[in-house]
Amino acid sequence: MSQAILELAKQGYSTQASCHAFGLPRATYYRSLSVTEPATTDAALREQIQRVALEWSCYGYRRITKELHRQGVKANHKCVLRLMREDNLLCLRKKRFVATTNSDHGLPVYPNLAAEMDITAPDQLWVSDLTYIRLGHEFIYLAVVLDACSRRCLGWCLGRRLDAALATTALKMALIERKPAVHHSDRGVQYASGEYTSLLQASGVQISMPPIKP
Repeated sequence: MSQAILELAKQGYSTQASCHAFGLPRATYYRSLSVTEPATTDAALREQIQRVALEWSCYGYRRITKELHRQGVKANHKCVLRLMREDNLLCLRKKRFVATTNSDHGLPVYPNLAAEMDITAPDQLWVSDLTYIRLGHEFIYLAVVLDACSRRCLGWCLGRRLDAALATTALKMALIERKPAVHHSDRGVQYASGEYTSLLQASGVQISMPPIKP
């Protein structure tokens, strides 16, 4: 109803007349605006945060805020922190391993085996990725495992938390009947986690990750 009143306002009708036509007190109308406008703003900002977080999965809220500013998006770091906490996008810093070369999250990373591969048959190389799906004023997350040759989806998982469990569930589905020679993913904490890499190693799968971005 608030949207209908806004449309009448665009046509030149006063707020008082529009509210009267719908039998809606003006105080109720203004309260509805105070509730819906922040949600819309949050949804737009969430989308921007998601794009940065999925590209730079090891960024904390301060670095994501700076990246948003660099892209011309006005965002307060406290608001970014709140939204990232609500969407489970805050990285948990782990104790650093000696073997790691990734200074962002401190988890072990692996060489890029996929770059030198000539893919001619299924199950030579699997590729995993994470994305998000916008639903109104919230997001859900999708983890997928694809065969690089056939592009067939072998495993998937939907969830409200962007964590290692989401990615691991998709991998477990894919490994039920098949396994690849090499598994390739980004260096995000979901794929570098011990839960995920241990499952690959236990299945005899070689792990591949891209080089660090300059």
